[in-house]
Amino acid sequence: MGKKQDTCTYELKEGRKVVYRGTTNDLERREAEHRADGKNFDRMIKTSRNMTEDGAKKKETESLDKFRKNHGGKNPKYNKDSDG
Repeated sequence: MGKKQDTCTYELKEGRKVVYRGTTNDLERREAEHRADGKNFDRMIKTSRNMTEDGAKKKETESLDKFRKNHGGKNPKYNKDSDG
């Protein structure tokens, strides 16, 4: 039997600016957690299909690598380290 495919990647956006990239298996819960943490964002966008947790983490890492490459080595505003 295969692994559960219940995890996706997402972005938090403030206007057109990406302020966070992450993974979750529950978008509504995770959005509420980010708001409770005081993160400023207009919307949350699902950026992948559902996949395994490992697959989603790999996609998140690749996405953050690409972001840093295009933004002078910097992470989105609320991402703290290289793997999210």
